Amino acid sequence: MPWIQIKVGTTEKKASKVSNILSGFGAVSVTYMDKEDHPVYEPLPGETKLWTKTEVIGLFEATIDPKPIIDFLTTTYGQKITLKVEQLEDKDWVREWMENFHPIKCGNRLWICPSWCEIPQKDAVNVMLDPGLAFGTGTHPTTHMCLCFLDSLDFTDKEVIDFGCGSGILGVSALKLGAKKVYGIDIDPQAIEASHDNAKRNNCSENFTLYLTEDTPKDLKADILVANILAGPLRELCGQIASMVKPGGLFAISGIIEQQTQELCEIYSKYFELKEPIFKEEWCLISGKRRS
Repeated sequence: MPWIQIKVGTTEKKASKVSNILSGFGAVSVTYMDKEDHPVYEPLPGETKLWTKTEVIGLFEATIDPKPIIDFLTTTYGQKITLKVEQLEDKDWVREWMENFHPIKCGNRLWICPSWCEIPQKDAVNVMLDPGLAFGTGTHPTTHMCLCFLDSLDFTDKEVIDFGCGSGILGVSALKLGAKKVYGIDIDPQAIEASHDNAKRNNCSENFTLYLTEDTPKDLKADILVANILAGPLRELCGQIASMVKPGGLFAISGIIEQQTQELCEIYSKYFELKEPIFKEEWCLISGKRRS
């Protein structure tokens, strides 16, 4: 059925109150969007970070009269907000969403393919992975750089740690590229569930062992470690991450914006011989070899 969308341009401080107003008037969903293309990085656990100028979007059934909502918002906030009402045509929204995702090539051998898409290169290394609850589908620059890093490696008899495994995309890719064993670690039970499901879908769950952070064996080490998380945790957990890489082993970290590169390189150079950082858009990947 058709819908009415009310967009309210406001500030970070007012966004929550505007959201509550829209919900109170019967919005079936409320979404926060960036109004000026200013990225937000590194929310803490349980924290919702918003943009300085935030657009709050309420979705309503088409039968609702938007005038009382507009009148209330105008009376409450006056010129401090902007308002726009749009009619949305009836669509197959599931299909619309699916059409945003396509197979992605990462390096020379590796493809990430949504299950509803035709595999573009049947003799390549194809990972079947659908967008879901956990982070990691291959579309984000940090994930793509990590996948290209993995694609460049020889995994013969190698064990891998996927630190902050999210959807399991990196661990599953490592296994399909030939890794002997992968250990996935994450703080989020949903990530563990998503990683397990994606490993099962790709017929490699037997060699993918998953741990919540607090259950990770203290003596766990691997030949290769990859961590696609955020600069804050990477900074704080440097010693722990280094301790999980065998002497002479390889590592790659991403989730780092360009301005954070120098600091993270200085921290990790204590434990690793670093290669030149790789950049994609405003993001960076740091990699290297564990010192003996």
